[in-house]
Amino acid sequence: MTLADVAAHAGVDRSVISRVMNDDPGLNIRPETRERVLASVKTLGYRPNAAARTLRTRLSRTFGLFIPDYANPVYAEIIKGAEAAAADRECVLVTGSGRVAGSAKPYLDLLADGRVDGLLLAGGVRASATLDALRASRMPWLLLNWSMTDATRHIILDDEGAATMAVEHLVSLGHTRIAHLAGPDGSDTASRRAGGYRAAMRLHGRAPDPALEVRADYTAEGGFQAMTELLGRTPRPTAVFVANVASAIGALRAAYRAGVRVPDELSIVAVHDLPLAEYLVPALTTVRMPLEELGRRGVERLASTDPDDAVAETVDGPMELVLRESTAPPGVL
Repeated sequence: MTLADVAAHAGVDRSVISRVMNDDPGLNIRPETRERVLASVKTLGYRPNAAARTLRTRLSRTFGLFIPDYANPVYAEIIKGAEAAAADRECVLVTGSGRVAGSAKPYLDLLADGRVDGLLLAGGVRASATLDALRASRMPWLLLNWSMTDATRHIILDDEGAATMAVEHLVSLGHTRIAHLAGPDGSDTASRRAGGYRAAMRLHGRAPDPALEVRADYTAEGGFQAMTELLGRTPRPTAVFVANVASAIGALRAAYRAGVRVPDELSIVAVHDLPLAEYLVPALTTVRMPLEELGRRGVERLASTDPDDAVAETVDGPMELVLRESTAPPGVL
């Protein structure tokens, strides 16, 4: 069906059909005429030509989201929220990862060419050239849960607060020798979580000990390697705060391989919650973060701000300590 077919069926000019479908506030027609047009559109199953509409409105009705790696299950919740917010606007979300594409350049090109109406970057890029490309596109963009020097458009989570909540829980159980499996070097979220861990330790009169901090990639393999290294040090910690739930899965495996019983000999708590955390052995205690709201907020800000508008927000959604089986008062090593 074409626009002309619908116009003939409804007995109106083609321009009226177009203006009704675009909710043109300047269109002055009778209510019964509008109803007749909409009925004709439905009866004939007419859909506007998306390519032609894009040329007229310069809107693709598509948002982009770039993530570092699909292997990190945390991004699934972010994608879920962003996709829902896009759908609320009758738009779609396209996602890509640095692991597959090799870099963010293909997605920066989409933005520059106007083939997406805005781009969210959830990490995976660091070069200042990326910022230059984003600004040159003259299209909306946002850094999602990380920031860069000179970048004035970002939305983050309260990572310091999550770290504090985790350490407070371990201290309340009676732990004093609390280690930290930190995130990768150069990671903005890792830096904030490590800062929160150190501040919480100081608050309770426990000076941070470099021997109790080991860096781990946000992967199960990274967590396994870091925990293996940590358990080889003496004296061992009685509790570990892990910066990411994926790393914590590997950390649990490393403790099992080393013959260290969790939580009898070692308590483990991690940032971010996933459904599978309930089914680990033991079930993992976590700090649940508003990841879905982060993704939703990102798309909302893409749709409501201009490229030159400063956006510096922390999602104020609730954090929750999810108590499971991996934390307990310290035992005797």
